[in-house]
Amino acid sequence: MSTVFPVTEWVWADGEVVPWRDATLHVMSHVVHYGSSVFEGIRAYASGQGPMYFRYPEHMRRLRESASIYRMQYAWTDDELRAATSDLIALNGLDNAYIRPVVLRGLGAAGVDPEASPVQVFIAVWSWGAYLGPEALEKGVDAGVASWFRPAPNTHPNMAKAGGNYLNGQLMKMEAKRHGYEEAIALSVDGLVSEGSGQNIFLVKDGTLHTPLVDASFLHGITRDSILALAEDLGIPVKQAPIPREQLYIADEIFFCGTASEITPVRSVDHWKIGAGMCGPVTARLQQRFLAIVSGEYPDRHGWLSRAEPSVGGVARPAEARAGVSV
Repeated sequence: MSTVFPVTEWVWADGEVVPWRDATLHVMSHVVHYGSSVFEGIRAYASGQGPMYFRYPEHMRRLRESASIYRMQYAWTDDELRAATSDLIALNGLDNAYIRPVVLRGLGAAGVDPEASPVQVFIAVWSWGAYLGPEALEKGVDAGVASWFRPAPNTHPNMAKAGGNYLNGQLMKMEAKRHGYEEAIALSVDGLVSEGSGQNIFLVKDGTLHTPLVDASFLHGITRDSILALAEDLGIPVKQAPIPREQLYIADEIFFCGTASEITPVRSVDHWKIGAGMCGPVTARLQQRFLAIVSGEYPDRHGWLSRAEPSVGGVARPAEARAGVSV
């Protein structure tokens, strides 16, 4: 049976490497009923030195901080998880990898109070191309403003990359698709531009890069932070400030950014063409520099890349292999 998910062979499951099909949870796990999980999305790009992580320490710091916000403590250190991830990439034979570490509450508590449920950590890796389609990076996507708002401050902690937060994004994404768009643009509870269904957003007007001021309505993106640094490198002025909805329709360029989305132009909003209806010049400069850095074609002056080097002896090995049984 075909699947939309790019299945790989092995998953790291709280210290053991298991076949993909066996990386399962009990149906009564707390995460299934109450959304008690936090996760990260990390990319490793192919290079002459093997796969190279993009900003791995920053992602793992955010994972640990997200877990802390939800009072979840896990036993593994960042170095141990890095070794496990590097081994897992090699074990699955990947050059380019999308990496999904997830921290969740398993079987234990029956009610909302999660403390009786054990905290577990899983890591999956797979090959994932352009998140919004193979032509999206070049031609852009059509977006629509969602009827659903992002949560208000002091409701859901949007600083945490928590699984439950993405229920809101799911509604936006499905609504966007029903209206013929590839992606949604979310507004904050006060009606200001916030983000996409699962990525940050930038606008360009008269050569200046605009992005919403960091508030409690969206995740503080690592790719977003990278773009701010690249804009400075390229001499592109940046303004971080509240953005009213109507500013979308008069922008010269708009793009989404995120680990999965990378830098994806928006060619229209609510069926209104943005600029020339294609990737604009400022977006193109940022996209080209970003992709050149992660591919190793341009110097990594910010120290964002680090090698996904398998550990000596292999920390992440299938249990059967460690026991001397062929797998």
